[in-house]
Amino acid sequence: MALKVFDTPALPRVNGGIARLLPIATTALAALISILPLKIPGYAALTPAFTLMAAYHWTIYRPDLLPPLALFALGVAEDLVVGAPVGVTALLLLLVYSVVLSYRRYFVNRTFPFVWSGFTILTMSAMLGLWAVYSMLDLTLLSIRNTIFRGVLTIAIFPVASFLLGRTQRAMMGAG
Repeated sequence: MALKVFDTPALPRVNGGIARLLPIATTALAALISILPLKIPGYAALTPAFTLMAAYHWTIYRPDLLPPLALFALGVAEDLVVGAPVGVTALLLLLVYSVVLSYRRYFVNRTFPFVWSGFTILTMSAMLGLWAVYSMLDLTLLSIRNTIFRGVLTIAIFPVASFLLGRTQRAMMGAG
């Protein structure tokens, strides 16, 4: 007897090896885009959370192809490259995966505004959580202005990222 992990309709089988790696590859690409050094003053602190966008998308549409271990590894790698406390991004991505997976059935086959509203709530919660963690680690109350701006920027860019991820998903995996 097979264990039913997800409380949603069965996911279509993906046979191609490249297609099976698509969620991990695009999430890794999102992490890479997040850490690219751009010569824009203050950009590092305000970089949209591209990795969060990819993790949210794939957890809704193909959680079977985005293992938590991959999210953990990508989060640790991102922390190491940007000089953040190691494990903070990994923990965030795993929490996002867990929360989205538990509410996934409400987002599958819904309109984009509904999915975007879920992302909005998740993003602001994640940004405030990160702000609290960094404030505790620094033993000081950090300014919340950059955190709010980064959250709003992430939410504003999500429709473009979602469109690109969905388009890539359909091209590589078929309908989904």
